[in-house]
Amino acid sequence: MTRPAEQSRRPVDADAVTARLAGRWLVEGVAETGSTNADLLAAAAAGAAAGTVLVAELQTGGRGRLGRSWESPAGAGLTFSVLLRPAPPPSTWGWLPLLTGLALARTLGPAARLKWPNDLLLGPRAGKAAGILVQSGDGAVAVGVGLNVSTREQELPVETATSLLIEGHRELDRAELLVGFLGRLDGLYTAWQAHDGDARASGVADGYRAACATLGSEVSVELGTHTLIGRAVELDDDGRLLVQPDGGGTPVAIAAGDVTHVRRLSG
Repeated sequence: MTRPAEQSRRPVDADAVTARLAGRWLVEGVAETGSTNADLLAAAAAGAAAGTVLVAELQTGGRGRLGRSWESPAGAGLTFSVLLRPAPPPSTWGWLPLLTGLALARTLGPAARLKWPNDLLLGPRAGKAAGILVQSGDGAVAVGVGLNVSTREQELPVETATSLLIEGHRELDRAELLVGFLGRLDGLYTAWQAHDGDARASGVADGYRAACATLGSEVSVELGTHTLIGRAVELDDDGRLLVQPDGGGTPVAIAAGDVTHVRRLSG
């Protein structure tokens, strides 16, 4: 008898997913590639249309933020990139990883929490179940997502990671997860575009705040030259994290940095 975790590692049927999404997204699948983001940006330079989605059963050269690697056994994760050509000005594109995280959190349910700017957390240990990497070039944006689905504990790259299987999530079918995610991404992205990238007016900002575990928590931020320790108090209009330093002073806007939750929120 096939166990659910094994069944979930069957290749994603890209044509079936495309058909279910009524043509809004064109899903393509490959058995193996170095990076779905790199592939889509190359395809964009050759004229690929917005809405192209590339799913890889195995990604051998995937990268996270700050040059970190993203590893997952073949078929164990949902690894894909979405090609977008945003109409709003590039100055608003900092909301794209946050918007993507919100779509993913809503796909997985209320137990999913977001760590600014690009991680999804699950379980009592707040383990990292997914990462998001957004890269752009020549007006095109590749939104990369790596979600641990049927990954077992011995297959995790680091002990701080987790997966849907480990956390007892009811849905392990990667095609179903992809369909659910793309539907939610469509709604959020369409609203964001309709408001010319205004995350507040589109409702994206409020949605992200509600799902974000970082806001309100004590954080340590590695900024290269120094470490900032304080409380994450808000997001600004550009999606930057505002951190109130220990000891007071004006909140510091963080556009990029390695954020660690020093302690978890109570309640």
